[in-house]
Amino acid sequence: THGEMATVPLGFNIDAPRWDQSTFVGRLKHFLNITDPRTVLVPEEELDRAKALVEGCRAGLVPPGSSQEQLLYAKKLYDSAFHPDSGEKMNLIGRMSFQVPGGMALTGCMLQFYRTVPAVVFWQWMNQSFNAIVNYTNRNAASPISLRQIGVAYVTATSTALATAVGLNLYTKRAPPLLARWVPFAAVAAANCVNIPMMRQQEIINGVTVTDGDNNELGCSRRAAVKGIAQVVVSRITMAAPGMIILPIIMERLEKFPFMQRIRVLHGPLQVLLCGGFLLFMVPAACALFPQRCSLALTDLEPELRDSIVAKHGDKVPYVYFNKGL
Repeated sequence: THGEMATVPLGFNIDAPRWDQSTFVGRLKHFLNITDPRTVLVPEEELDRAKALVEGCRAGLVPPGSSQEQLLYAKKLYDSAFHPDSGEKMNLIGRMSFQVPGGMALTGCMLQFYRTVPAVVFWQWMNQSFNAIVNYTNRNAASPISLRQIGVAYVTATSTALATAVGLNLYTKRAPPLLARWVPFAAVAAANCVNIPMMRQQEIINGVTVTDGDNNELGCSRRAAVKGIAQVVVSRITMAAPGMIILPIIMERLEKFPFMQRIRVLHGPLQVLLCGGFLLFMVPAACALFPQRCSLALTDLEPELRDSIVAKHGDKVPYVYFNKGL
């Protein structure tokens, strides 16, 4: 009943970003908040309560005595676990807040077990399966994708990763040892270039919805989709790069020490932990590289879409906006 609900504090908009999203630092703070791995441990009931609180807040009603801190924490949980377009609860593995624990285990293992072909095949396959789940979970929900397309995307990306990894592995047999350690990164980068566009091919074929500055829909643009997806590919490769490029150099140095040769068993766990350290910062930093609400100049749109916008709105819409996905 309305008797038991209080109204939202004046001037408080739960959907307004807390930090300026037009600057890198503002976006970094935003994603540090959303990708916080501790939110993975929050029980389902608490996530559902957070969702109810956020939806109540949008409707202008909250439980009496709710502080702004509580509302912002509810929003943090909501953003970490529910899809921004559809509002559905995302599966745990696909959430950005699971990127650090999931990514550090897989990256650590790819970097540790790079010497034999079966190990390379297994860990690259595991990593691509993880990526496929993440890309599917974070897709632009307005562009549905069929199970067949998901299957094709998954198989293509996995084959690309394996071909790159196994091919380079054989090629680096005679190269300096450090080069062999960089093979997993080359495979991950190559697979990302295939996996993300394939997973999101509907957007490239049909375009994504573009809006004006006030969120009024203007039509669908394929060029906007290509720009958004290209930015996501760059972000994902950036996310993996420092850990997969710098860590092998660190390990190469460390493994020369006698104490490290005595504790070989711990090399794997050590790499996993170090990967976690890199990813804790790199996941939010890579997500923050480009604004989530991506823009495209009117002049860069497809001629037919541009003409229809100009016909309706004249020169009032210099830029169109769309969600680039993650």
